[in-house]
Amino acid sequence: MSQHVLLNSVDHKDVKINLSRNAELGDNLWYSVTFPAEFRSIQAHYPIFFHKDPASGQFYAVSLFGFQQNENLFLDQSGWNASYIPLTVRRQPFLIGQQTVHEDGVEQQQRVIHIDMDNPRVNTSEGEALFYEFGGNTPYLDEVGDMLEVIHQGLVDSQSFAEILIANELLESFTLEVTLDDASQNQMLGFYTINEDKLASLDDNVISQLHQQGYLQAIYMCLASHSNVRNLMDVKNAQLKAKGA
Repeated sequence: MSQHVLLNSVDHKDVKINLSRNAELGDNLWYSVTFPAEFRSIQAHYPIFFHKDPASGQFYAVSLFGFQQNENLFLDQSGWNASYIPLTVRRQPFLIGQQTVHEDGVEQQQRVIHIDMDNPRVNTSEGEALFYEFGGNTPYLDEVGDMLEVIHQGLVDSQSFAEILIANELLESFTLEVTLDDASQNQMLGFYTINEDKLASLDDNVISQLHQQGYLQAIYMCLASHSNVRNLMDVKNAQLKAKGA
């Protein structure tokens, strides 16, 4: 369950956010949403694929952490074992909301910060404070605001990216089949990747358009990131070996 409410310094003056990384706090994710502006950081650690929202039919990029539900191979006893954690993970328990305001008699929509009060990170005893004792945002809350704005703009751009991929038939469905050292198999369905044959056959005008929009680099970062599947398999095999020892 979630309880999303508008964040404010009166009702939430004592709220703190536990920034530890473990499954109990909701980090047992096998993938999270990402976007082109984040690909440079993502591709250094995680495979990037695409997923289709069954409700809206929209495609979005995802960074992969494991091979099955509730499996994050980057989690260990010390926390999240990677130097970069995706923004859509780090932003928890916050999200962007919309609020209607009136300025000079004109009604406008303004983005505001909401907080999920049922998120296990939310408490009043440990973690990062959101507000100073006598009012005012802490640097952590300002960082959260900046992070949410980057995510918002990134997801808008991500839709444009997906649309141009679809228009040029650059997305294709695939099944990722992973066979581990103990002969067990993991089969991942419902994901999409870049069609490299279609990419190679694009005409110069389309290539130029992709380059000008920054999407050509994003495409190649997606492809380069796939080598990280091997790293995930190595971690999974090491875990299986440790359990069997």
